[in-house]
Amino acid sequence: MTRMSTCVYHLFVLSWYIFLNFYISQEVQDPRKSQIFLNGGQWKYLTFLNLLLQAIFFGVACLEDVLKRTKGKKDIKFVTAFRDLLFTTLAFPISTFVFLSFWILFLYDRELVYPKALDTIFPVWLNHAMHTFILPFSLVEVILRPHCYPLRKRGLTLLAAACLAYVSRVLWIYSETGTWVYPIFAKLNPVGLAAFFSLSYIFTIGIYLFGEKLNHWKWGDTMQPRKKRK
Repeated sequence: MTRMSTCVYHLFVLSWYIFLNFYISQEVQDPRKSQIFLNGGQWKYLTFLNLLLQAIFFGVACLEDVLKRTKGKKDIKFVTAFRDLLFTTLAFPISTFVFLSFWILFLYDRELVYPKALDTIFPVWLNHAMHTFILPFSLVEVILRPHCYPLRKRGLTLLAAACLAYVSRVLWIYSETGTWVYPIFAKLNPVGLAAFFSLSYIFTIGIYLFGEKLNHWKWGDTMQPRKKRK
């Protein structure tokens, strides 16, 4: 894909995520729908956090596209490095996790994650925008351009910090309100919750490593860190 086509693609996806975040922010103000966002607001849901994360990433990608055309590669190394770090450690793993975990639970028992009653509140297209289209956009980004992965220890540490921060927020919301963010948590005892969170993190690590292998398969060793991985 040419550089101009890449710019257009990034701008299109950025516009799409900005639209989604704006649309949802308006839905939150609807009295009938605002009940869903009690006790923690919209940012208690990983789905909405991911939409914000994707908007930030594609915003950085657009900025890097523009700066690359105006200043050249050598003058924007920091922006490029930040873009790669954001995508490899957060944007790709989290979007893929949201897609896989949502649809696995949805197909098993949708009441655990997205009760049928929500179909009367949110349109079907919005559900797919939040939980389906996120993966194709991430995969296209992998294929579109190479991303330099950090040393594995550093990348997994950043991912672990993000996971720990979200789990801490989920537990804090429960301790303050007595309600769980997702229905599935209410069906688990403390041991079950610990197992669920642990397996989810292991699953996320697997996604991170898959993204690393996918990037290597597409682009070879050209974008790999020179230091030996641990």
